Amino acid sequence: MDPVTTDTVAQGGHISIWHLVWQASFPVQLVMLGLALASIWGWAIIIEKFFAFRRMNAANDRFEQSFWSGQSLEDLYLALGNRTNIGLAAIFMAAMREWKRSQDAAMRAGFQGVQKRIEKVMDVQIQKEMHDVESRLLFLATTGSAAPFIGLFGTVWGIMTSFQAIANSQNTNLAVVAPGIAEALFATAIGLVAAIPATIFYNMYTADAGRIGARLENFADEFSAIISRQLDERV
Repeated sequence: MDPVTTDTVAQGGHISIWHLVWQASFPVQLVMLGLALASIWGWAIIIEKFFAFRRMNAANDRFEQSFWSGQSLEDLYLALGNRTNIGLAAIFMAAMREWKRSQDAAMRAGFQGVQKRIEKVMDVQIQKEMHDVESRLLFLATTGSAAPFIGLFGTVWGIMTSFQAIANSQNTNLAVVAPGIAEALFATAIGLVAAIPATIFYNMYTADAGRIGARLENFADEFSAIISRQLDERV
């Protein structure tokens, strides 16, 4: 075992984290680096999704307030036309664009099929919105499930290396054994640090995405009923 490691334990009374990283074997260092990068990227996704979900819910609240305020669909369509719309507003705009494209043909050939096309357009737009909502959540799920096992691999490798060093030095003194074992266990610790928040926020955001999806579906059903009533009045 490296005498510098032994001196660090004996004189310092503790093992520096940076010392554990630099003294670890190359495979364990790769494991630590990969898990650290996964943790950083995971937190970036967590923060980005926090603001994205907050922005989506706020936009949906504003749109519903305008939609049910009593103003005409045409006025609302014109008001939203120059904006970058997300969520319910994007579904409404997609449906209204299809409605306007279908009006001329419907006047000539009747209104059969118009509602189905509008419903199809809304379904497609819902899928697009949910794709944006759920993007990168798979990384959190993968990190939460795989990071502990990757860290465990680094631990097993580090312990094997420590036992080989003990066998070569024929010295089982705790000051000699402890640094190598600490290096190995540190890989598991990093794996847990990456996995725990990823799992927690993945479950939380998945539930939030489910609620947003249900809200989009409910609005599409309600708007489809409104379109159906208007079509019936024109027949």
